[in-house]
Amino acid sequence: MDEVEIRDRIEMLKQDHRDLDAAIDTLRLLPMPDMIQLQRFKKKKLLLKDEIAMLEDLLIPDIIA
Repeated sequence: MDEVEIRDRIEMLKQDHRDLDAAIDTLRLLPMPDMIQLQRFKKKKLLLKDEIAMLEDLLIPDIIA
């Protein structure tokens, strides 16, 4: 993957992360939220965050001190 592809992927993942955040907030507002679905959303959100961090690390050049 080149830098442009990595940046595009990061933006897509960040959008998915925001969408999941909104879905979690909406689910929490329900009188009887589906706790299993809520946990699935939270787990997916953490996986997205990890992938975003990994891709962002690829954009930072290795500097040997």
